[in-house]
Amino acid sequence: MIPASITGLLAAPVRQLLAFAWTQTRACAFAIALLSGVAVSALLPDLPVARYDLLVVYGVLLTLVFWARGWENGKDVAVIAVCHVIGLAFELVKVSLGSWSYPEPAVLKFAGVPLYGGFLYAAVGSYVCRAWHLFHLGLERYRPRATAVVAAAIYVNFFSHHWLPDARWVLAGLLVAVTMGTRVRFTVRGVRRRIPLALSFVLIGFFLWVAENLATLVGAWRYPYQQHGWEPVGVEKFGAWALLISVTFVLAAVGRRTDSEVGGKRGEGSRRS
Repeated sequence: MIPASITGLLAAPVRQLLAFAWTQTRACAFAIALLSGVAVSALLPDLPVARYDLLVVYGVLLTLVFWARGWENGKDVAVIAVCHVIGLAFELVKVSLGSWSYPEPAVLKFAGVPLYGGFLYAAVGSYVCRAWHLFHLGLERYRPRATAVVAAAIYVNFFSHHWLPDARWVLAGLLVAVTMGTRVRFTVRGVRRRIPLALSFVLIGFFLWVAENLATLVGAWRYPYQQHGWEPVGVEKFGAWALLISVTFVLAAVGRRTDSEVGGKRGEGSRRS
């Protein structure tokens, strides 16, 4: 039998962990709803409207519901819209180069990319924005300009590496360098905690890779090696997402004013820890 004193010591961390997991789930609400819609749409019988077109309508309705319910404010919706647009640009290039495909027909489809494809990136933007609110995120020693420049270079490299040398490892090193010392502060059950920004990118990248496996499993899109049956997404995509999430983070940071832990009060958080 476990002594009551040890049980008491373990109870608080377990409650913290469960609260953290529940808040993360709430932050992922848009992504969960979107992925669930993709999964359900794959089970529908033949309809006069293409599945991809239905998913565009579904994505718009989700956005409106989240806005109307106050789960996302006007700034959040603007950030999410930008994520949608840059995601579509990303898709247009990648699909044209054969990196992956959307094999089903649709009316709302351009150059092989259905418009709903942008909602997959909008879901990531929604997660970052909702996490910012739900966890009351703050930043210590954040370098907005340097981080934005590296994030932009990372985004460009995902295109340019098809014609120029792939610089992702160099850019990964630069991202670590510009975020060195940067901490993300968040609140769970009234307790203020912090984590290195670079580590948060790695953790989010891992879960995005898991989500990508689920998305391809339910037919959101297909990689060439999945054309004749589903196979797990290559682990290299984990690293790609860990880099690409920096773009979404920078957009979300620009779209709002962070708390007093940013800028002139950089050291205040560390004194309180």
